[in-house]
Amino acid sequence: MEDVGTTKTATPVVSPLAGEPIKRADAERLAGVLKAVADPARLRLLSLIQSAPEGEASVSDLTAPLGLSQPTVSHHLRILTEAGLLEREKRGVWAYYRLVPSAIAAIADLLTPPRKRATKKTR
Repeated sequence: MEDVGTTKTATPVVSPLAGEPIKRADAERLAGVLKAVADPARLRLLSLIQSAPEGEASVSDLTAPLGLSQPTVSHHLRILTEAGLLEREKRGVWAYYRLVPSAIAAIADLLTPPRKRATKKTR
């Protein structure tokens, strides 16, 4: 998928729950990503895109289910894309959005305490 107009926000390597203090820069990056997700409309966008038949959606696919205007949906999609949670692909006049599974998984890992993470992987 062509990555058009995204600014990836790298998630930190060390979890704030790893038993050692997280560096300030890592905490700021993680807080930026979490802030992008901490909005009901953005959470719904992630869910709608993930559950779309092709695993992708355009703004026009998302406005009616959210009950928001096109500019508002575009704004939320831009924030999620800049946080590195979505990829954007331009096709003609339309832009299609798809989840970045590795970014979602990285956030989940960072917020899972190490003991729980080890148990989860061995199951």
